[in-house]
Amino acid sequence: MRMTGRPRRLAGMPRPATGRVRPAGRRGLVPLALALVLLTGACGGGSGGSSTADASPASASERAAAAERQLAKNTLVPLEGEPPTPRLPVTVDSSDGRKVTVEDASRILPLNGGVAEIVFTLGLGDRVVGRDITATFAEAKKLPQVTKAHDVSAESVLSLRPTVVLADTDTGPQEAIDQIRDAGVPVVVLDPATELADVTARTARIAEALGVPAAGKALNRRMSDELAAARAAVPDGSKPKVAFLYMRGSAAVYLIGGKGSGADSLIEAAGAVDAGKDAGLDKPFTPITSEALVRAQPDVILMMTKGLDSVGGIDGLVQIPGVGQTPAGMNRRVVDMEDGVLLGYGPRTPLVIDILVDRIHQT
Repeated sequence: MRMTGRPRRLAGMPRPATGRVRPAGRRGLVPLALALVLLTGACGGGSGGSSTADASPASASERAAAAERQLAKNTLVPLEGEPPTPRLPVTVDSSDGRKVTVEDASRILPLNGGVAEIVFTLGLGDRVVGRDITATFAEAKKLPQVTKAHDVSAESVLSLRPTVVLADTDTGPQEAIDQIRDAGVPVVVLDPATELADVTARTARIAEALGVPAAGKALNRRMSDELAAARAAVPDGSKPKVAFLYMRGSAAVYLIGGKGSGADSLIEAAGAVDAGKDAGLDKPFTPITSEALVRAQPDVILMMTKGLDSVGGIDGLVQIPGVGQTPAGMNRRVVDMEDGVLLGYGPRTPLVIDILVDRIHQT
């Protein structure tokens, strides 16, 4: 299953959006036996619903199968119950140092795919009037796109008459954001989410800006429950070393992730050790050398699908100097997931953890 669109900018990288796994001898997926269960919970503002997925150590392969099936649909699972009713006006802090007052959330325009996922999952999707190129999930497919390549078109944005625009610090160009603001449209800028700890704060800020803070709390509870269930499936005593490799073969970009790469938080949440961090790489990304790979000695390599494809798949990857000499390379233990899903850090992140827990702990 593949998704198209621009990925979120990686930490420490220039701006370059399902999961497929290819370890040697991969066992077939067992029949789907576990679905993520969403139970309705009382919540103010008319938004109910929190997932209480069973936190017992269910079969990792069953959870991964359920997660892959959900991601294959390329759809979101909104909070259960009636959609929340925004209570406005509210004044919130914007990450560009401004105070922004939102008086109307009837026409919401998220300028980031991850932000859009949160808005839809909160139950406000019917208020969204446009999309960024990275909003590739099915519910957003028919919305007009307001970006050209990687840049926001102020004219396209204003033509949709939004009452509030949600952006992040990567959104640009700045001239377009200024033009939108000058037209009287409130623009709330958010910090990007680069690790699991950021997801809760990001969700709460979006919900607050849209006047539905109770729905934000409900969504955070749901994600917390789902993450707890995913982590419960980590096999006792298993602690593989996983290296995140960022590659774009056509551009001769070959990097290994370290502290702050964005993938390190996912690897650790899935019960593994980030090989780059463990080897002392204190920058988000470091050019790959044979020495660095030998020092890292990963048992598993984690990559974005487009990156793996760009170097010729696993056959091409193991020909890169140093890769074939690692335990992961010798055993062809490579896990790849679609770009926007892997580092999306939003409501679908628990599904990513479910898949990683199963795939990286396979023997």
